[in-house]
Amino acid sequence: MITSGNINDTAMMTAVLENVRVPRAGKGRPRTRPDRILADKGYPSKANRAWLRDRRIAATIPERNDQIAHRRKKPGRPIDFGDQQQGRYKGRNVVERCFNRLKQWRGIAMRSDKLARNYRAAVSLAATLIWIKTDLPPPA
Repeated sequence: MITSGNINDTAMMTAVLENVRVPRAGKGRPRTRPDRILADKGYPSKANRAWLRDRRIAATIPERNDQIAHRRKKPGRPIDFGDQQQGRYKGRNVVERCFNRLKQWRGIAMRSDKLARNYRAAVSLAATLIWIKTDLPPPA
């Protein structure tokens, strides 16, 4: 989803996940609910965690330092981000590296396009050209 530049990630998480389609290994329609999401510190909020719990989607989202300090002041269940969660979170660097490669394109980094369709086209073109230059197999 493409939003204006002043919209924060936390507000858009549910809208993005509602548009996710997970392909099945065999025949059948794609699933609309992933098993787990990996997200950075821009996404933790009570509303997002409740939304994920209601849909039985496991989450690997580290807490921000201010939220950890707030949790220490109040009794309750702390969010465990132990060794297993840290191991899962290591896969997040692939996404961050992808963003980094895309932002090497000046127009994408600056978001200077007036229309969202032009920006989406630029991202698609850049992603295609990056993919062509790599030795990765084609997407399934």
